[in-house]
Amino acid sequence: MVTVKEKTTVTQRIRGNCPTHSRTEISVRDVKTVVDEPKEREGTNMGPTPTETMVAALIACTNVITHKCAKKHGVELKAMTVDAESTFDRRGAQLLEEIEVPFPKIRLVINVTTEAREADMEKVKADLHRFCPVSKVIRNSGTQVEEVWNVTRP
Repeated sequence: MVTVKEKTTVTQRIRGNCPTHSRTEISVRDVKTVVDEPKEREGTNMGPTPTETMVAALIACTNVITHKCAKKHGVELKAMTVDAESTFDRRGAQLLEEIEVPFPKIRLVINVTTEAREADMEKVKADLHRFCPVSKVIRNSGTQVEEVWNVTRP
């Protein structure tokens, strides 16, 4: 039997079509999405803003990697939600001054329902820090990412 080794480093290709000054139509693989500004900032409000998209990517990556870590440790997550609240220093986006860390803090509230023991959930939490690529990029930029875990057992 032939063993296929999965690539560990890949090249991602994402295209952005920019029909207006604020709307970007993103194409990745066979999926399309829109990133836009709200009407009060002269956008068409057809999608989240670029900065909202970044925080949404953190939520999504937290979901994916938490589930992978749970599976690795034999933990079944029956339900999960993630809420984010971010502090955004908009002075850079407003062209007022350069801001080195535009997001000084992002707070994630991670709610899970599981029958897993606390010790097993601690392993999942620790591995999330080790393996979530979006979180690593954001943390390494200087942003403090606070995680508040609410674990409910049925």
